[in-house]
Amino acid sequence: MSGNFPGSPRTVRGGIVVIDPDTSKVLRIITFQYNPDTLTRTVQIQAASGDTPDHLEALRLKGPPLETIKLEAELDAADMLEDPESNPNTVEFGIQPQIAAIEALAYPPSSQVKDSFRLASSGMMEIAPLTAPLPLFVWGKQRVLPVRITDLSVTEEAFSPALNPLRAKISMSMRVLTVNDLGIDNKGGNLAMLYHQRKEQMALLAKGALAALGLQGAP
Repeated sequence: MSGNFPGSPRTVRGGIVVIDPDTSKVLRIITFQYNPDTLTRTVQIQAASGDTPDHLEALRLKGPPLETIKLEAELDAADMLEDPESNPNTVEFGIQPQIAAIEALAYPPSSQVKDSFRLASSGMMEIAPLTAPLPLFVWGKQRVLPVRITDLSVTEEAFSPALNPLRAKISMSMRVLTVNDLGIDNKGGNLAMLYHQRKEQMALLAKGALAALGLQGAP
């Protein structure tokens, strides 16, 4: 959140933008009410492996690493309930709409589920898996990542007299999708490649010196 001092910089919020994977049309925008204090990223190296006695195998990478992101988002209706006339949905439903927007990332569109059952009942033996919208995790303009939501945990902590949740914590795990997952000739693949390239560009900004390591020259 932005500070209370005059002239303090406006803090950008993180969130998720859901797009159609075929048309790139924005379907939904989920903005975190409060930016998580902690973002945990795990990077699993995809090293080449084989049975051939090639000593260079130790230096080969077969593709981008498998990166997972974990965070905890907090939701609270208190601020919105201070102005009930401007937030009628919060008065009626609490923070259920915000929770549902995040949970919906784990569901295929209901229309596709109905179509799948209709096709199955008409005698089609093989039905292609449903294609879900593509979530993009946005954490500043330098990090717009295609992701797959792998795990969600919702802890509701306070309720209205009608049992609508008023405060909640949502723990979320995501796997960053790469060009190996998406290909390269589409919006998701392009964003995955851009994320890869921006890492390379950022790495060039981190300067080091051999002297700091106690070395006078290259090892």
